[in-house]
Amino acid sequence: MNYQRPTMASRRQNLLLRPRSRSPSPHRQTNGHGVKVNMKVKKTVEWLLAMGFSVQGFRCFPWMAVNFFLKDCLCVSPSALQILMNSANLPMIGKPLYGILSDAVSINGDHRLPYVAIGALLQAISWLTIVSLPRLYLTVTSLTILLILGNLGVSITEVANDAMVAEAGNRSRTSGHLQSFVWTFTSLAGILGNLLGGFAVSRFSPTTMFLFYGLMLIVQLLSTISISETSLNLPRKTTATATVTKSLSIRKQISELYSVLSIPEISHSIAWFSASFAVIPILMGTMFYYQTEYLKLDSSVIGLSKVFGQAYVLGWSLTYNRWLKEVPPRKLLSVIQVSIVVLMMSDIVFVAGIYRAIGVSDSVYVVVISGLLEVLVMQFKVLPFIVHIAQMCPVGCEGSLMAFVMSATAVAMIVSGYFGVLLANIFGVSDKDFSGFMVAIFVQAVCAGLPVFWSNYISDDSQRSQFKMR
Repeated sequence: MNYQRPTMASRRQNLLLRPRSRSPSPHRQTNGHGVKVNMKVKKTVEWLLAMGFSVQGFRCFPWMAVNFFLKDCLCVSPSALQILMNSANLPMIGKPLYGILSDAVSINGDHRLPYVAIGALLQAISWLTIVSLPRLYLTVTSLTILLILGNLGVSITEVANDAMVAEAGNRSRTSGHLQSFVWTFTSLAGILGNLLGGFAVSRFSPTTMFLFYGLMLIVQLLSTISISETSLNLPRKTTATATVTKSLSIRKQISELYSVLSIPEISHSIAWFSASFAVIPILMGTMFYYQTEYLKLDSSVIGLSKVFGQAYVLGWSLTYNRWLKEVPPRKLLSVIQVSIVVLMMSDIVFVAGIYRAIGVSDSVYVVVISGLLEVLVMQFKVLPFIVHIAQMCPVGCEGSLMAFVMSATAVAMIVSGYFGVLLANIFGVSDKDFSGFMVAIFVQAVCAGLPVFWSNYISDDSQRSQFKMR
Protein backbone atom coordinates (compact mmCIF):
# COMPACT_ATOMS: atom_id res chain seq x y z
CA MET A 1 0.00 0.00 0.00
CA ASN A 2 1.59 3.22 -1.20
CA TYR A 3 1.67 6.18 1.20
CA GLN A 4 0.84 9.56 -0.30
CA ARG A 5 1.88 12.71 1.47
CA PRO A 6 -1.15 14.94 2.03
CA THR A 7 -1.18 18.05 -0.13
CA MET A 8 -1.88 21.56 1.09
CA ALA A 9 -5.34 21.42 -0.50
CA SER A 10 -6.21 18.15 1.24
CA ARG A 11 -5.00 19.48 4.57
CA ARG A 12 -7.13 22.59 4.15
CA GLN A 13 -10.12 20.42 3.19
CA ASN A 14 -9.61 18.25 6.27
CA LEU A 15 -9.50 21.34 8.46
CA LEU A 16 -12.73 22.60 6.95
CA LEU A 17 -14.45 19.21 7.35
CA ARG A 18 -13.24 18.67 10.91
CA PRO A 19 -16.03 19.53 13.35
CA ARG A 20 -15.20 22.42 15.63
CA SER A 21 -15.47 21.60 19.28
CA ARG A 22 -17.28 24.30 21.17
CA SER A 23 -15.66 24.62 24.53
CA PRO A 24 -17.89 26.07 27.18
CA SER A 25 -17.08 29.63 28.05
CA PRO A 26 -16.39 30.25 31.71
CA HIS A 27 -18.87 33.09 31.47
CA ARG A 28 -21.61 31.02 29.82
CA GLN A 29 -23.67 29.40 32.55
CA THR A 30 -26.89 27.44 32.46
CA ASN A 31 -28.47 28.62 35.67
CA GLY A 32 -30.63 31.68 36.04
CA HIS A 33 -27.85 33.76 37.57
CA GLY A 34 -25.57 32.96 34.62
CA VAL A 35 -28.22 34.11 32.17
CA LYS A 36 -28.46 37.44 34.00
CA VAL A 37 -24.66 37.82 33.87
CA ASN A 38 -24.60 37.09 30.14
CA MET A 39 -27.43 39.53 29.47
CA LYS A 40 -25.66 42.23 31.47
CA VAL A 41 -22.42 41.65 29.54
CA LYS A 42 -24.31 41.73 26.24
CA LYS A 43 -26.03 45.00 27.13
CA THR A 44 -22.71 46.54 28.21
CA VAL A 45 -21.02 45.55 24.95
CA GLU A 46 -23.95 46.80 22.87
CA TRP A 47 -24.12 50.10 24.77
CA LEU A 48 -20.38 50.67 24.42
CA LEU A 49 -20.36 49.87 20.69
CA ALA A 50 -23.53 51.88 20.04
CA MET A 51 -21.94 54.91 21.67
CA GLY A 52 -18.62 54.45 19.86
CA PHE A 53 -20.07 53.94 16.39
CA SER A 54 -22.66 56.69 16.87
CA VAL A 55 -19.99 59.23 17.85
CA GLN A 56 -17.89 58.27 14.82
CA GLY A 57 -20.92 58.31 12.51
CA PHE A 58 -21.75 61.81 13.77
CA ARG A 59 -18.36 63.11 12.54
CA CYS A 60 -20.09 64.50 9.47
CA PHE A 61 -21.57 67.20 11.75
CA PRO A 62 -18.29 69.05 12.51
CA TRP A 63 -16.85 68.23 9.09
CA MET A 64 -19.67 70.07 7.37
CA ALA A 65 -18.74 73.06 9.50
CA VAL A 66 -15.10 72.62 8.40
CA ASN A 67 -16.13 73.14 4.76
CA PHE A 68 -17.91 76.41 5.50
CA PHE A 69 -15.21 77.52 7.95
CA LEU A 70 -12.54 77.14 5.28
CA LYS A 71 -14.67 78.91 2.68
CA ASP A 72 -16.10 81.77 4.75
CA CYS A 73 -13.57 82.34 7.57
CA LEU A 74 -10.22 81.35 6.05
CA CYS A 75 -11.27 82.26 2.48
CA VAL A 76 -9.43 79.35 0.88
CA SER A 77 -9.82 78.43 -2.78
CA PRO A 78 -11.63 75.26 -3.93
CA SER A 79 -8.28 73.63 -4.71
CA ALA A 80 -6.86 74.48 -1.28
CA LEU A 81 -9.99 73.12 0.40
CA GLN A 82 -9.71 69.83 -1.48
CA ILE A 83 -5.98 69.52 -0.75
CA LEU A 84 -6.65 70.03 2.96
CA MET A 85 -9.48 67.49 3.01
CA ASN A 86 -7.39 64.85 1.28
CA SER A 87 -4.29 65.51 3.36
CA ALA A 88 -6.35 65.13 6.53
CA ASN A 89 -7.13 61.54 5.48
CA LEU A 90 -3.48 60.47 5.43
CA PRO A 91 -3.71 58.64 8.82
CA MET A 92 -6.30 56.28 7.29
CA ILE A 93 -3.48 54.67 5.31
CA GLY A 94 -1.97 53.25 8.49
CA LYS A 95 -5.01 51.22 9.57
CA PRO A 96 -3.28 47.84 9.07
CA LEU A 97 -0.46 48.97 11.37
CA TYR A 98 -2.91 50.15 14.03
CA GLY A 99 -4.67 46.80 13.86
CA ILE A 100 -1.43 44.86 14.30
CA LEU A 101 -0.43 47.05 17.26
CA SER A 102 -3.83 46.61 18.89
CA ASP A 103 -3.56 42.84 18.53
CA ALA A 104 0.06 42.52 19.66
CA VAL A 105 0.59 45.32 22.21
CA SER A 106 -1.60 45.41 25.31
CA ILE A 107 -2.02 48.36 27.68
CA ASN A 108 -2.49 47.18 31.26
CA GLY A 109 -3.44 43.81 29.85
CA ASP A 110 -6.19 45.22 27.59
CA HIS A 111 -6.11 45.28 23.79
CA ARG A 112 -9.23 47.24 22.75
CA LEU A 113 -10.67 49.79 25.16
CA PRO A 114 -7.35 51.60 25.79
CA TYR A 115 -7.03 52.19 22.04
CA VAL A 116 -10.64 53.41 21.84
CA ALA A 117 -9.83 55.84 24.67
CA ILE A 118 -6.59 56.98 22.99
CA GLY A 119 -8.45 57.60 19.73
CA ALA A 120 -11.22 59.56 21.47
CA LEU A 121 -8.61 61.61 23.36
CA LEU A 122 -6.73 62.51 20.16
CA GLN A 123 -9.97 63.58 18.49
CA ALA A 124 -11.05 65.65 21.49
CA ILE A 125 -7.66 67.38 21.60
CA SER A 126 -7.94 68.13 17.89
CA TRP A 127 -11.41 69.71 17.92
CA LEU A 128 -11.08 71.52 21.25
CA THR A 129 -7.70 72.97 20.23
CA ILE A 130 -9.33 74.37 17.08
CA VAL A 131 -11.95 76.00 19.31
CA SER A 132 -9.44 77.45 21.79
CA LEU A 133 -6.81 78.73 19.34
CA PRO A 134 -6.85 82.50 18.80
CA ARG A 135 -8.06 83.45 15.33
CA LEU A 136 -4.58 84.79 14.49
CA TYR A 137 -3.00 81.34 14.89
CA LEU A 138 -5.76 79.37 13.17
CA THR A 139 -4.30 79.13 9.67
CA VAL A 140 -4.77 76.56 6.93
CA THR A 141 -1.54 74.86 8.00
CA SER A 142 -2.41 74.65 11.69
CA LEU A 143 -5.94 73.49 10.89
CA THR A 144 -4.60 70.77 8.59
CA ILE A 145 -2.25 69.49 11.30
CA LEU A 146 -5.04 69.40 13.87
CA LEU A 147 -7.42 67.62 11.50
CA ILE A 148 -4.72 65.04 10.71
CA LEU A 149 -4.34 64.48 14.46
CA GLY A 150 -8.09 64.03 14.76
CA ASN A 151 -8.23 61.54 11.89
CA LEU A 152 -5.37 59.60 13.48
CA GLY A 153 -7.63 59.22 16.50
CA VAL A 154 -10.52 58.23 14.23
CA SER A 155 -8.43 55.50 12.58
CA ILE A 156 -7.26 54.06 15.91
CA THR A 157 -10.78 54.10 17.34
CA GLU A 158 -12.32 52.49 14.26
CA VAL A 159 -9.76 49.67 14.25
CA ALA A 160 -10.32 48.92 17.94
CA ASN A 161 -14.11 49.12 17.63
CA ASP A 162 -14.12 46.83 14.58
CA ALA A 163 -11.97 44.32 16.47
CA MET A 164 -14.38 44.39 19.41
CA VAL A 165 -17.30 43.75 17.07
CA ALA A 166 -15.50 40.76 15.54
CA GLU A 167 -14.43 39.32 18.90
CA ALA A 168 -17.75 39.85 20.67
CA GLY A 169 -19.64 38.56 17.64
CA ASN A 170 -17.55 35.38 17.49
CA ARG A 171 -18.53 34.59 21.08
CA SER A 172 -22.22 34.88 20.23
CA ARG A 173 -24.39 32.35 18.45
CA THR A 174 -25.77 35.17 16.30
CA SER A 175 -22.47 36.43 14.92
CA GLY A 176 -24.12 38.80 12.44
CA HIS A 177 -26.16 40.60 15.08
CA LEU A 178 -23.46 43.03 16.21
CA GLN A 179 -22.40 43.87 12.65
CA SER A 180 -25.93 44.90 11.67
CA PHE A 181 -26.38 46.56 15.07
CA VAL A 182 -23.39 48.90 14.71
CA TRP A 183 -24.08 49.49 11.00
CA THR A 184 -27.54 50.76 11.92
CA PHE A 185 -26.22 53.12 14.59
CA THR A 186 -23.47 54.44 12.28
CA SER A 187 -25.94 55.11 9.46
CA LEU A 188 -28.53 56.74 11.71
CA ALA A 189 -25.85 58.92 13.32
CA GLY A 190 -24.64 59.91 9.84
CA ILE A 191 -28.14 60.87 8.75
CA LEU A 192 -28.71 62.86 11.95
CA GLY A 193 -25.31 64.55 11.75
CA ASN A 194 -25.81 65.67 8.16
CA LEU A 195 -29.37 66.82 8.81
CA LEU A 196 -28.45 68.83 11.91
CA GLY A 197 -25.20 70.06 10.36
CA GLY A 198 -26.96 71.54 7.36
CA PHE A 199 -29.23 73.63 9.59
CA ALA A 200 -26.67 74.39 12.31
CA VAL A 201 -24.14 75.92 9.90
CA SER A 202 -26.49 78.82 9.14
CA ARG A 203 -27.45 79.34 12.80
CA PHE A 204 -24.29 78.72 14.81
CA SER A 205 -20.62 79.49 14.32
CA PRO A 206 -18.36 76.63 13.13
CA THR A 207 -16.41 76.79 16.41
CA THR A 208 -19.64 76.16 18.34
CA MET A 209 -20.19 73.02 16.27
CA PHE A 210 -16.58 71.94 16.87
CA LEU A 211 -17.06 72.49 20.61
CA PHE A 212 -20.24 70.42 20.66
CA TYR A 213 -18.55 67.48 18.96
CA GLY A 214 -15.46 67.83 21.17
CA LEU A 215 -17.67 67.52 24.25
CA MET A 216 -19.26 64.40 22.76
CA LEU A 217 -15.78 62.89 22.47
CA ILE A 218 -15.03 63.77 26.10
CA VAL A 219 -18.18 61.89 27.13
CA GLN A 220 -17.06 58.90 25.05
CA LEU A 221 -13.58 59.05 26.61
CA LEU A 222 -14.90 59.16 30.18
CA SER A 223 -17.39 56.38 29.50
CA THR A 224 -14.71 54.17 27.95
CA ILE A 225 -12.17 54.51 30.75
CA SER A 226 -14.88 53.82 33.33
CA ILE A 227 -15.42 50.30 31.94
CA SER A 228 -13.06 47.40 32.51
CA GLU A 229 -12.33 45.31 29.42
CA THR A 230 -12.52 42.15 31.53
CA SER A 231 -16.22 42.86 32.08
CA LEU A 232 -16.81 42.50 28.33
CA ASN A 233 -15.61 38.86 28.23
CA LEU A 234 -13.35 39.58 25.26
CA PRO A 235 -10.50 37.12 24.51
CA ARG A 236 -7.46 37.80 26.67
CA LYS A 237 -3.83 36.75 26.49
CA THR A 238 -1.61 36.10 29.45
CA THR A 239 1.26 38.52 29.92
CA ALA A 240 3.85 35.82 29.24
CA THR A 241 2.15 34.70 26.04
CA ALA A 242 1.70 38.27 24.82
CA THR A 243 5.37 39.09 25.43
CA VAL A 244 6.60 36.07 23.52
CA THR A 245 4.20 36.40 20.60
CA LYS A 246 4.32 40.16 19.89
CA SER A 247 7.09 40.08 17.30
CA LEU A 248 6.09 36.63 16.05
CA SER A 249 2.49 37.75 15.57
CA ILE A 250 3.50 40.83 13.61
CA ARG A 251 5.88 38.87 11.38
CA LYS A 252 3.31 36.13 10.86
CA GLN A 253 0.60 38.56 9.80
CA ILE A 254 2.93 40.34 7.38
CA SER A 255 4.05 37.00 5.92
CA GLU A 256 0.47 35.77 5.50
CA LEU A 257 -0.57 39.04 3.87
CA TYR A 258 2.31 38.80 1.40
CA SER A 259 1.30 35.23 0.52
CA VAL A 260 -2.32 36.22 -0.05
CA LEU A 261 -1.35 39.17 -2.25
CA SER A 262 0.76 36.80 -4.35
CA ILE A 263 -2.46 35.13 -5.54
CA PRO A 264 -3.26 36.70 -8.96
CA GLU A 265 -7.05 36.53 -8.55
CA ILE A 266 -6.81 38.61 -5.39
CA SER A 267 -4.02 41.02 -6.31
CA HIS A 268 -5.50 41.79 -9.75
CA SER A 269 -8.94 42.47 -8.28
CA ILE A 270 -7.49 44.80 -5.64
CA ALA A 271 -5.45 46.57 -8.33
CA TRP A 272 -8.60 47.19 -10.37
CA PHE A 273 -10.57 48.35 -7.35
CA SER A 274 -7.89 50.82 -6.23
CA ALA A 275 -7.33 52.10 -9.77
CA SER A 276 -11.09 52.62 -10.23
CA PHE A 277 -10.85 55.29 -7.51
CA ALA A 278 -7.42 56.71 -8.31
CA VAL A 279 -8.06 57.47 -12.00
CA ILE A 280 -11.13 59.61 -11.28
CA PRO A 281 -10.20 63.25 -10.58
CA ILE A 282 -12.52 64.19 -7.73
CA LEU A 283 -13.99 67.70 -8.07
CA MET A 284 -15.99 67.76 -4.84
CA GLY A 285 -14.29 70.89 -3.52
CA THR A 286 -15.02 72.75 -6.75
CA MET A 287 -18.61 71.48 -6.84
CA PHE A 288 -19.10 72.61 -3.22
CA TYR A 289 -18.02 76.15 -4.17
CA TYR A 290 -20.17 76.06 -7.30
CA GLN A 291 -23.26 75.11 -5.30
CA THR A 292 -22.71 77.56 -2.42
CA GLU A 293 -20.96 80.53 -4.07
CA TYR A 294 -22.24 80.50 -7.66
CA LEU A 295 -25.74 79.06 -7.17
CA LYS A 296 -26.05 80.52 -3.63
CA LEU A 297 -27.70 77.37 -2.28
CA ASP A 298 -28.44 77.33 1.44
CA SER A 299 -26.38 75.14 3.74
CA SER A 300 -29.53 73.18 4.62
CA VAL A 301 -29.72 72.02 1.00
CA ILE A 302 -26.14 70.74 1.19
CA GLY A 303 -26.94 68.95 4.44
CA LEU A 304 -30.09 67.42 2.99
CA SER A 305 -28.06 66.19 0.02
CA LYS A 306 -25.78 64.33 2.45
CA VAL A 307 -28.83 62.89 4.23
CA PHE A 308 -30.16 61.54 0.93
CA GLY A 309 -26.72 60.08 0.27
CA GLN A 310 -26.80 58.15 3.55
CA ALA A 311 -30.32 56.95 2.75
CA TYR A 312 -29.10 55.73 -0.65
CA VAL A 313 -26.31 53.78 1.07
CA LEU A 314 -28.80 52.07 3.39
CA GLY A 315 -31.09 51.25 0.48
CA TRP A 316 -28.17 49.93 -1.56
CA SER A 317 -27.06 47.68 1.28
CA LEU A 318 -30.53 46.17 1.64
CA THR A 319 -30.90 45.77 -2.13
CA TYR A 320 -27.53 44.09 -2.53
CA ASN A 321 -28.03 41.67 0.36
CA ARG A 322 -31.45 40.62 -0.90
CA TRP A 323 -31.17 40.53 -4.68
CA LEU A 324 -27.66 41.18 -5.99
CA LYS A 325 -25.37 38.84 -4.05
CA GLU A 326 -25.48 36.22 -6.82
CA VAL A 327 -24.69 38.69 -9.61
CA PRO A 328 -21.12 38.13 -10.92
CA PRO A 329 -18.86 40.76 -9.32
CA ARG A 330 -17.28 41.77 -12.63
CA LYS A 331 -20.68 42.54 -14.11
CA LEU A 332 -21.99 44.36 -11.03
CA LEU A 333 -18.90 46.51 -10.52
CA SER A 334 -18.83 47.40 -14.22
CA VAL A 335 -22.49 48.47 -14.09
CA ILE A 336 -21.74 50.68 -11.07
CA GLN A 337 -18.80 52.24 -12.91
CA VAL A 338 -20.93 52.97 -15.97
CA SER A 339 -23.61 54.49 -13.70
CA ILE A 340 -20.96 56.83 -12.29
CA VAL A 341 -20.13 57.98 -15.83
CA VAL A 342 -23.81 58.60 -16.62
CA LEU A 343 -24.36 60.72 -13.50
CA MET A 344 -21.17 62.69 -14.16
CA MET A 345 -22.46 63.47 -17.65
CA SER A 346 -25.69 64.55 -15.95
CA ASP A 347 -23.60 67.02 -13.92
CA ILE A 348 -22.55 68.64 -17.20
CA VAL A 349 -26.22 69.17 -18.06
CA PHE A 350 -26.73 70.57 -14.55
CA VAL A 351 -23.86 73.06 -14.79
CA ALA A 352 -25.05 74.10 -18.26
CA GLY A 353 -28.40 75.10 -16.70
CA ILE A 354 -30.47 72.77 -18.89
CA TYR A 355 -32.26 71.13 -15.97
CA ARG A 356 -33.17 74.56 -14.62
CA ALA A 357 -34.56 75.51 -18.03
CA ILE A 358 -36.89 72.49 -18.11
CA GLY A 359 -38.21 73.13 -14.60
CA VAL A 360 -35.92 71.09 -12.32
CA SER A 361 -34.63 73.44 -9.64
CA ASP A 362 -30.99 73.47 -8.60
CA SER A 363 -31.94 72.52 -5.04
CA VAL A 364 -33.84 69.42 -6.16
CA TYR A 365 -30.99 68.28 -8.37
CA VAL A 366 -28.36 68.78 -5.66
CA VAL A 367 -30.41 66.92 -3.05
CA VAL A 368 -31.52 64.00 -5.21
CA ILE A 369 -28.77 63.51 -7.81
CA SER A 370 -25.63 65.07 -6.30
CA GLY A 371 -26.22 63.13 -3.08
CA LEU A 372 -26.47 59.92 -5.11
CA LEU A 373 -23.38 60.65 -7.20
CA GLU A 374 -21.20 61.29 -4.15
CA VAL A 375 -21.99 57.96 -2.50
CA LEU A 376 -21.99 56.15 -5.85
CA VAL A 377 -18.39 57.20 -6.42
CA MET A 378 -17.17 56.70 -2.86
CA GLN A 379 -19.20 53.86 -1.33
CA PHE A 380 -21.35 51.75 -3.66
CA LYS A 381 -18.48 49.63 -5.00
CA VAL A 382 -17.12 48.85 -1.55
CA LEU A 383 -19.81 46.40 -0.41
CA PRO A 384 -19.82 44.01 -3.41
CA PHE A 385 -16.04 44.14 -3.68
CA ILE A 386 -15.50 43.31 0.00
CA VAL A 387 -17.88 40.35 -0.33
CA HIS A 388 -16.04 39.24 -3.48
CA ILE A 389 -12.61 39.40 -1.83
CA ALA A 390 -13.86 37.69 1.33
CA GLN A 391 -15.08 34.74 -0.75
CA MET A 392 -11.63 34.28 -2.27
CA CYS A 393 -9.56 34.97 0.85
CA PRO A 394 -7.88 31.93 2.48
CA VAL A 395 -9.09 31.10 5.97
CA GLY A 396 -7.29 33.02 8.69
CA CYS A 397 -6.15 35.97 6.55
CA GLU A 398 -9.42 37.90 6.33
CA GLY A 399 -8.52 40.60 8.85
CA SER A 400 -5.14 41.56 7.45
CA LEU A 401 -6.38 41.44 3.85
CA MET A 402 -9.42 43.64 4.54
CA ALA A 403 -7.23 46.14 6.37
CA PHE A 404 -4.90 46.22 3.36
CA VAL A 405 -7.84 46.76 0.98
CA MET A 406 -9.11 49.68 3.08
CA SER A 407 -5.62 51.16 3.24
CA ALA A 408 -5.15 50.83 -0.52
CA THR A 409 -8.55 52.42 -1.07
CA ALA A 410 -7.61 55.35 1.19
CA VAL A 411 -4.43 55.90 -0.84
CA ALA A 412 -6.41 55.77 -4.09
CA MET A 413 -8.96 58.31 -2.85
CA ILE A 414 -6.23 60.68 -1.73
CA VAL A 415 -4.59 60.40 -5.16
CA SER A 416 -7.94 61.06 -6.86
CA GLY A 417 -8.40 64.18 -4.72
CA TYR A 418 -5.01 65.58 -5.71
CA PHE A 419 -5.74 64.61 -9.32
CA GLY A 420 -8.95 66.66 -9.12
CA VAL A 421 -7.04 69.71 -7.87
CA LEU A 422 -4.69 69.41 -10.85
CA LEU A 423 -7.59 69.08 -13.29
CA ALA A 424 -9.36 72.17 -11.90
CA ASN A 425 -6.16 74.20 -12.17
CA ILE A 426 -5.55 73.07 -15.76
CA PHE A 427 -8.95 74.41 -16.85
CA GLY A 428 -8.71 77.53 -14.69
CA VAL A 429 -11.63 76.72 -12.40
CA SER A 430 -11.66 78.84 -9.23
CA ASP A 431 -14.14 80.22 -6.71
CA LYS A 432 -14.70 83.19 -9.03
CA ASP A 433 -14.48 81.56 -12.47
CA PHE A 434 -16.43 78.41 -13.40
CA SER A 435 -16.20 78.83 -17.17
CA GLY A 436 -14.05 75.71 -17.55
CA PHE A 437 -16.04 73.62 -15.09
CA MET A 438 -18.08 71.73 -17.70
CA VAL A 439 -14.97 70.66 -19.61
CA ALA A 440 -13.35 69.52 -16.35
CA ILE A 441 -16.43 67.41 -15.52
CA PHE A 442 -16.33 65.89 -19.02
CA VAL A 443 -12.70 64.85 -18.52
CA GLN A 444 -13.69 63.46 -15.12
CA ALA A 445 -16.45 61.36 -16.72
CA VAL A 446 -14.06 60.03 -19.37
CA CYS A 447 -11.58 59.01 -16.68
CA ALA A 448 -14.38 57.32 -14.72
CA GLY A 449 -15.15 55.17 -17.75
CA LEU A 450 -11.59 53.88 -18.15
CA PRO A 451 -11.80 51.11 -15.48
CA VAL A 452 -14.61 49.45 -17.45
CA PHE A 453 -12.13 48.59 -20.21
CA TRP A 454 -9.86 46.59 -17.88
CA SER A 455 -12.65 45.00 -15.83
CA ASN A 456 -11.26 41.59 -16.89
CA TYR A 457 -8.83 42.08 -13.98
CA ILE A 458 -11.77 41.33 -11.67
CA SER A 459 -11.93 37.57 -11.24
CA ASP A 460 -15.25 36.15 -12.41
CA ASP A 461 -17.27 33.26 -11.00
CA SER A 462 -15.39 30.57 -12.95
CA GLN A 463 -12.01 31.85 -11.74
CA ARG A 464 -13.35 32.05 -8.21
CA SER A 465 -14.59 28.46 -8.39
CA GLN A 466 -11.21 27.26 -9.67
CA PHE A 467 -9.51 29.18 -6.86
CA LYS A 468 -11.67 27.48 -4.23
CA MET A 469 -10.79 24.06 -5.68
CA ARG A 470 -7.04 24.63 -5.32
